[in-house]
Amino acid sequence: MDPIKTIQKYYDKNSKLYAILIKHSKSVKNKAIEIAKKVPEFKPDLEFIKEAAMLHDIGIYLTNAPKIECYGDKAYISHGVIGRTILEKEGYPKHALVCERHVGLGLTPKDIEKQKLPIPKRDMTPKTIEEEIICLADKFFSKSNHKLDKEIDIEIIKEKQAKFGKEKLEKLDKLLKKFKLK
Repeated sequence: MDPIKTIQKYYDKNSKLYAILIKHSKSVKNKAIEIAKKVPEFKPDLEFIKEAAMLHDIGIYLTNAPKIECYGDKAYISHGVIGRTILEKEGYPKHALVCERHVGLGLTPKDIEKQKLPIPKRDMTPKTIEEEIICLADKFFSKSNHKLDKEIDIEIIKEKQAKFGKEKLEKLDKLLKKFKLK
């Protein structure tokens, strides 16, 4: 499978949004591979990680996030669910789950209900090593600043996660330890 060809079915390759998505996705892919190589004992599927990391944000174009050139009508939080729908339609069910499960270090039905998020109330937490790796790698890069490939410091990532409660910070710490980043 060629993730770039899949992305180009939904994005104008001459658009600012395409450039943002590709640069962000490449940064996440490279970080995910770096993380995966630290834990060979988990036998992560590097090829799958490369593909899924490139596709994890494919659903952003339908969301309303003008700062990153997204002019759709859906809430940004729904980009994972949208991505899942797109990739299932494309015939990539495992990649589709990465889209849905990478958002917010994974979302539980309780998170969705408590925050009144406009997405289906179901378990959207990472289940596989590859999903965990991509979810974690994504936290190191922002799409909303001009330095898309500049890695965010772990302390800043922790501050951001702390805003979502103690459980999210604990989950982040657990992932950082598991993948030898702490």
